[in-house]
Amino acid sequence: MAKKAEQPAKRLNTIVEDVRAHLDAKHAAREKALALCRDALRHSANAIRAVHRGDFAAAEDLLTGARDMLARAAKDLADHPDIFYAGFVHNAQKEFAEGCLTLALVAGRPLPSHADLDVDCPAYLNGMGEAVGELRRYLLDSLRGGDIGRCESILAAMDDIYAVLVTMDYPEAVTAGLRRTTDAVRGILERTRGDLTIALVQRNLERRLEDFEGKLGPP
Repeated sequence: MAKKAEQPAKRLNTIVEDVRAHLDAKHAAREKALALCRDALRHSANAIRAVHRGDFAAAEDLLTGARDMLARAAKDLADHPDIFYAGFVHNAQKEFAEGCLTLALVAGRPLPSHADLDVDCPAYLNGMGEAVGELRRYLLDSLRGGDIGRCESILAAMDDIYAVLVTMDYPEAVTAGLRRTTDAVRGILERTRGDLTIALVQRNLERRLEDFEGKLGPP
């Protein structure tokens, strides 16, 4: 005897309840991960501020916290890749990478790779590009302090980063807007090179003037 078909209304309710349970779980995972990524963003931004203050230990602690938050967010979204790639995780990873790279470059440490940081490649590259802006700020602070040698080494690092980013000739969908970041890096690099050149010319003129006055002797 053939099995009696389930009533359409009852079948529909069963399907909808299953869909609702899936969406409830997705929404809960999103809200939890979103809060973690917001905290990771704040930690990374505060770490960059600590780097500029020269407080590398505080920066490390903040970045360690940010890394833990990103790992927890990734775990929460393991079953929801569509949410993971919605954008907010990328932004948090990018800020984290920016903080880690800024710390390494300013403190004179080896650069961590994207694998070391456990972030996606597009987030890593965009974070590297945005670190150039922080390097410009650090360079200008060093310039005001008269540390010309440090300025030149930082400018060289900025130039190296641009040289790498400009070779990443992939579609924007693959690199998450890296082309715009690279264009911004070029502008920052040109302005910084101009600022440093003017400062060096002025410094040389001042030295020549001091030498000339020294040769003239006292009035």
